[in-house]
Amino acid sequence: MNKNEKMLTIGQFAALHGINKKTLMWYDEIGLFHPAAVNPENGYRCYNYHQSPVLETILLMRELGVSVPEIQAFMENRSAENFKCILEEKIADLDAQLMHLAAVRKTLLNHRRDMLTLLTMDLSEISIVEKEERSLITVDIDKDTPFEKEVELIVARTEEYRLGRLHDASYGSMIPAESLLCGDFENYTKLFIEIPFLKPEKGLHIQPGGRYLKAFHRGAWDGIPGRYREILTYAAQHGLTLSGYSYEKGINETVIDRIEDYIVQIEIPIFSGDSE
Repeated sequence: MNKNEKMLTIGQFAALHGINKKTLMWYDEIGLFHPAAVNPENGYRCYNYHQSPVLETILLMRELGVSVPEIQAFMENRSAENFKCILEEKIADLDAQLMHLAAVRKTLLNHRRDMLTLLTMDLSEISIVEKEERSLITVDIDKDTPFEKEVELIVARTEEYRLGRLHDASYGSMIPAESLLCGDFENYTKLFIEIPFLKPEKGLHIQPGGRYLKAFHRGAWDGIPGRYREILTYAAQHGLTLSGYSYEKGINETVIDRIEDYIVQIEIPIFSGDSE
């Protein structure tokens, strides 16, 4: 007797495929996968080697999240074309899941970076850092935009990019460097949303790569203008010119209870006057 003809008990066949024999019994009961034979004397189910590829196909489809009715429909009309369509659909689903997991991982890395910054930073320090170019979603605002409207605008924009949760992105505000130089520290003109792996496209704001002045402010927002005055003094003393926008972002919301402990990170593009 060759291996295609040899019969296996339900326990042996289940062990061969790494499943519980109750799964095979259930598949038989719902008409999804029947044994090759049933012993008329004791009712024991028996399977043969030829059935293994069929069962593995069912198990693969179950692992991919295909519903039992969908598998039953496929088993009733098995073909290369039908199987290809199912696989293509599930590959697309997996690709979307992988992209989501990669975005979540980057979000976690950003949070860890912020926590490391919190543990090591000198709040009084103003430094020069290098940043890579990134794409941001922005929302236009002005001094008269009420907070409720800002929330509404942010929600609308996040829905466009199918963000499931607020933690899937970073949020902040932008104020033109020109306004700062004119002493207008309240002229916020945009809110920004940073989504991991967002590619440049029409309608997005490109935050340029290059050198930035970086500083922090701790406490209520009404103290930020004083910090900007210190930044302007530092830039003047070091022959630096501010350009573009100042990008503000809270970095410790997840670990504080009081606004007095709130820390805003400020980053402003610069270029040296002697580099032109």
